[in-house]
Amino acid sequence: MPRRPRREGRPRVARRGPALAARPPLAVPHASRLRSGPVSRRPAAVGEVLTSVDWGRWSVILLKPDCVRRGLVDTVLERITAAVSVSVRGQMDVTVTDWQIHVHYWDLLVGADWFDCSVPACLRKMYVGRQVAVALAHGPAGTPRLVRDLLGHFDPARATKGTLRGDLGTDSLAAAQAEGRLVENLVHTSDDAAATCRDFGTWYGAKRHHLLTP
Repeated sequence: MPRRPRREGRPRVARRGPALAARPPLAVPHASRLRSGPVSRRPAAVGEVLTSVDWGRWSVILLKPDCVRRGLVDTVLERITAAVSVSVRGQMDVTVTDWQIHVHYWDLLVGADWFDCSVPACLRKMYVGRQVAVALAHGPAGTPRLVRDLLGHFDPARATKGTLRGDLGTDSLAAAQAEGRLVENLVHTSDDAAATCRDFGTWYGAKRHHLLTP
């Protein structure tokens, strides 16, 4: 049977299927503006939950596997709070995953050609499956720099006395290079406000944004 010709100018109308159910609000509402309280909607963009935080008043403290192994977690945190006007909260233990340490040390991966060892392999060996502790420092504007100035040189052998690595560090870059590994230097803190936001997402995740209420 011949097909009936379609009339010119008459648009085709797609058949409608069953209406899709509206998405329910998230079980844990996200806050697009932490100061004005949570809202029960999905964030419009990746990272939106954390964009309104004044990150210049926060720093993420990562107490590395050697710090945990040597039982220095409390000592390091007490020295930080004694030296600068910050409070420490949100302390928790974390078993490091592959993605966390690679996001955290993205700069080492970008500059991997400058190292004598395989950076991805060294990061996995040093961190993945091992326990670290993390904590949040909160204080005045410029907190990331205030806390970071307490650390000392990344090579404990070159860190000045009075700094955390200078007083408590036992490793050296020379020893690490001779053994084909990364140097153990106890503690990392966020470089600046932008790094604090990234570090919080890496180690805490947006679902713990309630910890950021001063």
